Amino acid sequence: MNTDELLKEITRGSVDVVSREDLAKKLSSGKKLRIKLGADPTSRDLHLGHSVVLSKLRRFQDLGHTAVLIIGDFTAQVGDPSGRDSTRPVLDHETVADNARTYTEQAYKVLDPARTEIRFNSEWLKPFFASPAAGVSDFINVTKNVTISRLLEREDFRARMKAGTPISLLEILYPLLQGYDSVAVKADVELGGQDQIFNLLVGRDLQKLYAQEPQAVMTLPLLVGTDGERKMSKSYGNYVGLNDLPNDMFGKLMSVSDALMYDYYELLTSEDPAAVKAEHPMEAKKKLAGLVTARFHGAEQAAAARAHFEQVFSRKELPEEMETYRAEKPGKLSYLMVAAGLAKGMNEARRLISQGAVRLDGEKVSEDILFEPRPCVLQVGRRQFRKIEK
Repeated sequence: MNTDELLKEITRGSVDVVSREDLAKKLSSGKKLRIKLGADPTSRDLHLGHSVVLSKLRRFQDLGHTAVLIIGDFTAQVGDPSGRDSTRPVLDHETVADNARTYTEQAYKVLDPARTEIRFNSEWLKPFFASPAAGVSDFINVTKNVTISRLLEREDFRARMKAGTPISLLEILYPLLQGYDSVAVKADVELGGQDQIFNLLVGRDLQKLYAQEPQAVMTLPLLVGTDGERKMSKSYGNYVGLNDLPNDMFGKLMSVSDALMYDYYELLTSEDPAAVKAEHPMEAKKKLAGLVTARFHGAEQAAAARAHFEQVFSRKELPEEMETYRAEKPGKLSYLMVAAGLAKGMNEARRLISQGAVRLDGEKVSEDILFEPRPCVLQVGRRQFRKIEK
């Protein structure tokens, strides 16, 4: 492909490209480019929202370039304010380290390991705040070249200031920390979700300060979560995890609205959404769930997940295989749910009961009853079943 065709192909589906001229120049240089993507391990799971930008990163790899995946083990302890209307809770080092352990394995579900460079940004950010004071001096040099007015240009900061919502100093510093990542790894291009545009542009500013050629910036659309309202996020509980079991992944995708389904086709598959709209919505949704599940688990597992879904939800039958739990003494139903692994805690179990999400042998349970051990099927939500034995 010539440069114009390559630029059109590589920017397909993007929201922002800063600048097209810079990116075209880099693509035509013949140089193996360093394409940066950062991910803060604020939870243990990567989800389909992450896969949108990971797929673009993989496309660069297929063209012969190097993916530089930065695990933000330092910045995760600060908290990215992007798209937030309140301060993100600060995580401790142990939680961040535990979350980060599985990120590489999950990212390799999309990326080519042979062309991926994994870096942790504590490598260069931690010395900023350690002894001796040289690191602090370096950080002061960064901060004195970025104005408060520039940082407060952020749309989410302006909205929070207007609403009188507090903004911490750590949040104001976050774009500088993420921007310095680009300096540390000498990024040629940085990718991110569309809510990351400010942080990515700060990276360009800091590279100029350090006499580096500024990176080109490309942002991708945010995938709306299964609730159809907010971006996909573990903290919102509206996500489909890359490590979800096939039945869970298929079932969650079947729960999205018909309108949202076509956005998922656009962002998660290579199918033509216009052609898909000619199909019956239910069949189109099963096709979507099958395509995405097959991508991460293989065609055989996807076919089995579809069969499971149709058996349990379309024909209202019980699944052929269920985990078994032995109930040995009477107790509250909420306790049984926690003990059987169907709820994380008593409060969650009681909430699920009050929401009408719990059934015993197909009958909805509306209160936290005393359960007398007996053989039965305990169901929570649409996808979780336990065969109870005594």
